[in-house]
Amino acid sequence: MIFRFTIISDEVDDFVREIQINPDATFFDFHEAILQSVGYTNDQMTSFFICDEDWEKEKEVTLEEMDNDPEKDSWIMKDTSISELVEDEKQKLLYVFDYLTERCFFIELSEIITGHDLEGAKCTKRQGEAPKQSIDFEEMAVASTSLDVDENFYGDQDFDMEDFDQGGFDMEAGSEENNEP
Repeated sequence: MIFRFTIISDEVDDFVREIQINPDATFFDFHEAILQSVGYTNDQMTSFFICDEDWEKEKEVTLEEMDNDPEKDSWIMKDTSISELVEDEKQKLLYVFDYLTERCFFIELSEIITGHDLEGAKCTKRQGEAPKQSIDFEEMAVASTSLDVDENFYGDQDFDMEDFDQGGFDMEAGSEENNEP
């Protein structure tokens, strides 16, 4: 059996990688295949997150042991096979490659290919340039746009802050108490 994963980025529109890998391979093998497919170095802290259908993080698979709490389940890339946590097509994962800025790839198990085996991992589709592996905080500040909150923020150019109480609620609408002379 072979798992075919599709990898995309929210930073680069035309970026796509497809990696085929044996489900019995470890997350560390998958991690190395991703790094090789995008040309990243292996000197950063990374993690996989198993996600629900809405990309909400559920389980984390870390590169190194991070939690010493015996009451809490923890998964380490080198010790965890992919099939241990990924079983179904359309399963979603995040691969955080830049911990400081929480930049990640979005991964989906796009196909389970039965009747075939694969030694190692293989990048079967390479489209677009990968985002930079890491960016510094100054670059992030320049890249992000500042939010200008003014009277046009709410979509009404006639917005008047005095029409609202300190909690932000309209003092004139709705209640008869506020309509006293």
